[in-house]
Amino acid sequence: MTDAPLALVTGGLHRIGAAIAARLAREGYALAIHKRSPGPADPTLAAAIAETGAECRRFQADLADPGATESLVPAVIEAFGRAPSLLVNNASLFAEGEWETLTGAALAEAMQVNHHAPVMLARAVVAAHAGRARPAIVNILDQRIVHPVPDQLAYSLSKQALWQATATLAVAFGGKARVNAVAPGLTLPTEDYSDAQMERLAGRMPLGALPTPEEIADAVAWLARAESVTGQTIFVDGGAHLAPFGRDFVRLERD
Repeated sequence: MTDAPLALVTGGLHRIGAAIAARLAREGYALAIHKRSPGPADPTLAAAIAETGAECRRFQADLADPGATESLVPAVIEAFGRAPSLLVNNASLFAEGEWETLTGAALAEAMQVNHHAPVMLARAVVAAHAGRARPAIVNILDQRIVHPVPDQLAYSLSKQALWQATATLAVAFGGKARVNAVAPGLTLPTEDYSDAQMERLAGRMPLGALPTPEEIADAVAWLARAESVTGQTIFVDGGAHLAPFGRDFVRLERD
């Protein structure tokens, strides 16, 4: 549907990004799905596209490359004939490492992917509308921004920077765009977690449970249509941001 609102979701093929894109398809959006490398969509997203018939196109770009980042929004506009009305900055670069092993190169790469690229994509989307419409931008953060941990230092610093950029861009754009954020907690396990560890970690959350990808997608969808909300961060984390844990979750409650 050419009159459907258009959402650009970075890192939208897999995991939480796929859940967000699937929810937006059900909200009536056409989808511009950014990916770093080729591959099939997660089944949840593929099912949502098949169910809704949402128009969906994929765009490959390495957000660690400023030139590729700069080309992404123009490529989406050329393909769809219109600028995105919603930008979800979901793609993230996650890497291990504490301060002893931190290098300038690793920090610069994390900042480029997790902070600089989202800021420049937001700028490009707002500029493309030239004041004719007010797009929404939703940045995906991490609950640890409130109680930092020493693990994955470059990643943590870059997510904290994007958190502050959310409010600053909301002020800078003023009435030209709304900028908000969602900060998930531990949601989908990687191979580093056992089932028993995940169960024990869920029990340590203030709510006694971990969030689901669908709940994170719910928050994004709400912010996309909350016309009086800007500069806000919604934590979808089982309450994890309310209590310091000291270390990253993968190091806690291990078997």
